[in-house]
Amino acid sequence: MNAKFELRDLIPVGIAALVIIIDQLTKLWIMSNFALHEQQNVIPGLFDLVYVTNTGAAFGFLAGSKNLLRQLFFVGVAIVALVVIVYAYGHLKRQGKIFVYALGLIGGGAIGNLIDRLRFGSVVDFLDFYLGSYHWPAFNAADSAITVGVGLFLLGTLLQHMEEKKK
Repeated sequence: MNAKFELRDLIPVGIAALVIIIDQLTKLWIMSNFALHEQQNVIPGLFDLVYVTNTGAAFGFLAGSKNLLRQLFFVGVAIVALVVIVYAYGHLKRQGKIFVYALGLIGGGAIGNLIDRLRFGSVVDFLDFYLGSYHWPAFNAADSAITVGVGLFLLGTLLQHMEEKKK
């Protein structure tokens, strides 16, 4: 692995920083303008803004666990994920920009939610999509960045695999 720093190595850092800023500013806006559990309809039958907190992970995973153990687990997972992202970047940066963008989005999202866990002991969620009585679990900008990043990573892997098959 080449450890030489190049200017393009700042691309995922910039993407991550932008995700963190957007994530934290949107959460600050929600916390400043909504009471906990307050919701405001935006698109009837489809989308609301709501201020909720999630002590667990996706879909409330581990939300009922003991507070200190849960916090240590999620902080530890976030730190391990960030180390893996930095390591993966060293190996994937020459594989294509899609991987660079993906890792920046995933890293920024992980840091955005980590900031919440360290500050509040939970993650602030506010985007509530639903159809009829079915509600997708509320999420935030960091979660969105992670999801898009994982999607880009999978797309890059698929495109790379298709390219290798052509050869």
